[in-house]
Amino acid sequence: MSIRVKKGASRSVNDPTAKGKGPPAAGESGTISRTEAVQDALRQAIIEQRLQPGAKLPEDAIGDAFGTSRTIAREALGRLAVEGLVELKPNRGAFVANPTLDEGRDVFVVRRGLERIVTECLSGKLKPDEIAVLREHVAREHEVSGHNEVESIRLAGEFHLLLARLTGNHVLVRYVTEVVSRCSLILAMYGRPHSSDCGVSEHGEIVDALIAGKGARAVELMDHHLEAVASRALLQQKTERDIRDVLAPYAARIKGLDA
Repeated sequence: MSIRVKKGASRSVNDPTAKGKGPPAAGESGTISRTEAVQDALRQAIIEQRLQPGAKLPEDAIGDAFGTSRTIAREALGRLAVEGLVELKPNRGAFVANPTLDEGRDVFVVRRGLERIVTECLSGKLKPDEIAVLREHVAREHEVSGHNEVESIRLAGEFHLLLARLTGNHVLVRYVTEVVSRCSLILAMYGRPHSSDCGVSEHGEIVDALIAGKGARAVELMDHHLEAVASRALLQQKTERDIRDVLAPYAARIKGLDA
């Protein structure tokens, strides 16, 4: 993933957070502000489970990590709060959202409904170039499965964002992006090790059903897949790390931002 933050620069096609709406369509480009760059980097750190649920997000530490102002850090945190990834507590500051297990179950119920719509929209309607993109993505998932947990987490979530993006329905993309991000938080809190692998083989089966135009089968596979992802949840403790250390690799991607 690359984030270029000069005015007029475009994002990498492989950046799953482009415009906050999942993987951009082929050839799509756009500008990105300093606030958006910090917002996207923080979102990715949360999605990749580098920032733990409940972790404090001090504006000064974030500003130091990204070489930018507290004002920009505050704006980025406010945007993430709207997405449900950050909690803003009066007189205490910002924290990574810390959903309960019951709230997590509710999010997965909503996600299953949204992704049912996605599969119904795509069944039998995928173009050759779109099929090629999906096949390549699943192949990449297979390559890193069992070898690179962080990349597996990223690619697993990106697969679902990619499907949503292919519908061309921007409202649907927005809501799928939000629930996928929230599900990553839930798995970070309650997931067993490697549970975020998200069933690579199941992804391949879903793609096959969509290509064949078997809508009912695709919906069934997606529903079973997400039910399996949710069932992997298991409460366990996580070791805390200093936020500056966690954000260092993300700050390197947006080096050069003015304060």
